[in-house]
Amino acid sequence: MNRKNNRGMKLLHAGMGLGMKAINIPRPVLFEGPGSSARLSEILEKEGRTRPLLVTSPGTVKWEYFQKIMESLLQNKLEPVVFSSVGSDPTTGIVKEIVGRYRDEECDCMVAIGGGSPMDAMKGAAALTARPGKDLGSMQGLLKVGKKTPLMIAVPTTAGTGSECTIAAVITDETRDYKYAISDLSLCPKYAILDGSLTVSLPAGITAMTGMDALTHAVEAYLNTPYHKGDTRELCESAVSKIFRYLEKACREPDDIGVRQNMLKASFEAGEAFTVACVGNVHAIGHGIGGIYHKPHGLCMAVLVPIVLLDYGQAAYKNLAKLAIRSGVLENDGSGERTMALRFIDKIRDLNNSVGIEPYFDDLDRNDFDEIAKRAVKEAVPLYPTPVTYSEDDVKRVLTLAMGE
Repeated sequence: MNRKNNRGMKLLHAGMGLGMKAINIPRPVLFEGPGSSARLSEILEKEGRTRPLLVTSPGTVKWEYFQKIMESLLQNKLEPVVFSSVGSDPTTGIVKEIVGRYRDEECDCMVAIGGGSPMDAMKGAAALTARPGKDLGSMQGLLKVGKKTPLMIAVPTTAGTGSECTIAAVITDETRDYKYAISDLSLCPKYAILDGSLTVSLPAGITAMTGMDALTHAVEAYLNTPYHKGDTRELCESAVSKIFRYLEKACREPDDIGVRQNMLKASFEAGEAFTVACVGNVHAIGHGIGGIYHKPHGLCMAVLVPIVLLDYGQAAYKNLAKLAIRSGVLENDGSGERTMALRFIDKIRDLNNSVGIEPYFDDLDRNDFDEIAKRAVKEAVPLYPTPVTYSEDDVKRVLTLAMGE
């Protein structure tokens, strides 16, 4: 295997980890619990804002809970403006439309209501509003915004992306079918509202995929040990514990608000963890696949995560075993790190199966492998301190495995 898991890369990540520890990464003020979305008006009044731009999707505006949020804002003499054209993958074009609407309507803050796409679209728009002279693509990478953004409030209606508490936004350049991430301290929303009652309408398929996205966040962050600080490990362990306990039940019993609330909290915890420790090769490869094939992000994560973890081999056994035990997914029976790690990976496969996610992709084209590999390595190296630093050949091997071959 052509692996660049060398001493130089480890030293680089150790140095970058020291830098991460010196950065004060923001955390949103959290409101949580069933019905907590009703406090949006309270937050806006506290901040002295009267004309929020609500960034959402065409489907969300049809739900009763969205109408209740609107009624509450109007009853409190606020003047919400609605932008409801965000699709499944926020594009540079949509982000520009949001910025135009924000300016034309003279809004004074942004509120995302929906899944990861509206939240990422809001963040992209906030970045462009802060840096009107820059192209959105030029802010790809880490700390490229560098200016104060409009006040942002995130109200997630899916339990998966954790975007309500991260400094990252994933945007699609529709002219190239290319997904890229913008990460900046200014992109963390100031407030996050976790209201489990907003997620009971989610279909089982979306619940499953978004839940596996959150699990991938927690697992990848846990493996990125050079960047850990504070409560990063504990957040990952808590998120993994909740997801294994509640995800299948959330798919089977969608009206159980307590289960839904726990899944939202797991997603939030995983988001806070990877904001510090980053994600890894699963995300880098998944972004490449998602950009070209327009597959749901959570589906890409679900299929790829057990394959990549198994591919890491010995480099990941110790921490995977530790995560499995500390999260309560497995009991320590003294069988050793390798056995415990492999059993944990099997548990992830079992969870995928229990929520109806197929183990492989059946429509990848080998002619796209070079481009996906190029994009994945560009994203992951050298930023992500993964157990194994992938080359393009490594990525192409994983893609072959993801086809069931």
